Amino acid sequence: MEFKTLRNIENSFRQIRLYAIVFAVLCTGVAGYAVWKSYSFAEQQRQKIYVLDNGKSLMLALAQDASINRPVEAREHVRRFHELFFTLAPDKNAIESNMKRAFNLADKSAFDYYKDLSEKGYYNRIISGNVQQRIEIDSVSCSFETYPYSVHTYAKQFIIRSSNVTKRNLVTSCFLVNSVRSDNNPQGFNIEKFAVTENRDIEVVKR
Repeated sequence: MEFKTLRNIENSFRQIRLYAIVFAVLCTGVAGYAVWKSYSFAEQQRQKIYVLDNGKSLMLALAQDASINRPVEAREHVRRFHELFFTLAPDKNAIESNMKRAFNLADKSAFDYYKDLSEKGYYNRIISGNVQQRIEIDSVSCSFETYPYSVHTYAKQFIIRSSNVTKRNLVTSCFLVNSVRSDNNPQGFNIEKFAVTENRDIEVVKR
């Protein structure tokens, strides 16, 4: 009788020990899962930015990988340069102001092209002839397969005189390199080896 009682006690201890081990394993698993979920939640929160809207309310802004927007920023950089460089008014101060802003987006190749046109009297004829010039960008093709990035820009150039409007086909090429972002260069690119590969009249409309 005593032997049977001892065996029952021993079996009870084994069961209690098994239950204790299972309980400890479950507790460890739950604790580990809770720690993992907490870390995952913290990482997700790090990807969010809260912006104060005029001191009144908090707005949630999602943080994005900067590389995702680089192609868009590259095209905008090139587009902005062309708008500044090829938009001309018959005003010396306006031309110089546009050129200075354009030069912040490019290297010496853009200045050399400007200098060449200036020496040929192009800008003086714009001023003396009361000529307006504007540009419409058709497309900007950027290749991000190799660095520096190769870019080709296709646009229409309009030279507006009192007697007619001349429409030109304008094609340019350049390379883009990464640069420091600033107020004058918000996209953080710099144009190198700028060249006009085509600039020909395609239509003249009498006024």
